[in-house]
Amino acid sequence: MHPLFSFIRTRLLQGQKVMLLTVVDREGSSPGKTGFKMAVASDGSFTGSIGGGVMEHRLSEQAKRLLKQEKTLSPFLVFQDHDPEASQNRSGMICSGGQTIAFTPLSQQDLPAVTALVSALEKEKKGVFALSEKGFAFQENVVLGKSSESRIVSENQWEYHEQTGMPDTLYIFGGGHVGLALSKVFSNLNFKIVLFDNRQGLNTFEENLFAGEKQIVDYRKAASLVPEGFNIYVVIVTFAHKSDEQVLEQMLGKNIKYLGMMGSDKKIETIFNNLREKGFTEEQFSKVHAPVGYPINSETPAEIAVSIAAEIIAVKNGR
Repeated sequence: MHPLFSFIRTRLLQGQKVMLLTVVDREGSSPGKTGFKMAVASDGSFTGSIGGGVMEHRLSEQAKRLLKQEKTLSPFLVFQDHDPEASQNRSGMICSGGQTIAFTPLSQQDLPAVTALVSALEKEKKGVFALSEKGFAFQENVVLGKSSESRIVSENQWEYHEQTGMPDTLYIFGGGHVGLALSKVFSNLNFKIVLFDNRQGLNTFEENLFAGEKQIVDYRKAASLVPEGFNIYVVIVTFAHKSDEQVLEQMLGKNIKYLGMMGSDKKIETIFNNLREKGFTEEQFSKVHAPVGYPINSETPAEIAVSIAAEIIAVKNGR
């Protein structure tokens, strides 16, 4: 999202107008998920995506035509039905489902709000930007509690809010071969990666250039290292079952999006039994993805990382 709004800010500073296209709602198997964005400038340049295909081309061309008009533009919604048999609003795609795209025209009067958003993103400050029939707005230091939310009453009464400055963050406990492979995979998935290990001089930890943050820590203090939130994902892949148990014990009570632990069925049963004796409940264990990852008979660290990534993406996207 940061490059897209930087694009918008640059074009506005140049005196251009920009049309921001945002998927504010989706139904079924739609190629554009909620939050997908595309920005089209009056010079014909554009960035981002709202789902691709013939639909995206047609809507981007519509945005270009609108930007050439002299009259003042107002925000509006466009619904695209991906059913080829639909009687109206056909997108030209055949994947079924549908999506609602907000067209939000931006001009020099929106430059302060866009600049504030870009600045907050650069400084990793929390905030919420909003779209509605009234236009574009941004508020810093606001927490939405979810990645986004939409409310569409009618074509003339709607609003969309999106959290900024709170990226999906993967906390990896264990800087060994699997931790390295995980970091590499997730570096391409728009996740912030934080890596922990308790061993000094570990070569795979030192060689890991994919994690944004790396720390040598005391696993007994794991709870203080991981915040709670809808954007927090934790994977436990330490080198010893005792440290796995130590970290898991501190994560079980946290309100986080995903918690996974690597291990054999026997190892997991042993750890769970030990924690049952300490009072942890079946409901808490049911939230742990263990063995971590989808069962694809993965053996190598790279294959294990792919299986974990697939599972986390499924959780992230509500599957």
